[in-house]
Amino acid sequence: MAEAFLNHMALEGFEAESAGLEPKPLNPLAIEVMKEVGIDISTNQAKSVFGLYKEGRHYDYVITLCEESQAERCPLFPGRVTRLDWPFQNPATLTGSPGERLSTTREMRGQKRKREAEFVEEYLRKRRRR
Repeated sequence: MAEAFLNHMALEGFEAESAGLEPKPLNPLAIEVMKEVGIDISTNQAKSVFGLYKEGRHYDYVITLCEESQAERCPLFPGRVTRLDWPFQNPATLTGSPGERLSTTREMRGQKRKREAEFVEEYLRKRRRR
């Protein structure tokens, strides 16, 4: 969801990539709630942090979305990078009825969208000051 929102904003100079330590197929709940806001992520592929590193990718920002209880397993990306840790629950770990899990995933979608909008606003403010 986070990658899709940032790329959907289509800001010049931004390209978001999502990756994990153990990439898994996209969560159907995430696909569904993003489709509700007009963003289709159904063809996105899970990527490996190590794969991106091996490709020699460099980033200005690395934003981790790990659950607080899993922070020690949250990937680090080497190099000179600004790291932002945003604790979010993984939709795959949600419990409850299908409706409850869907509702919580919608809430998470809203929280991520808001957090990213704040990040972009702050980034643009800093850029204007230069």
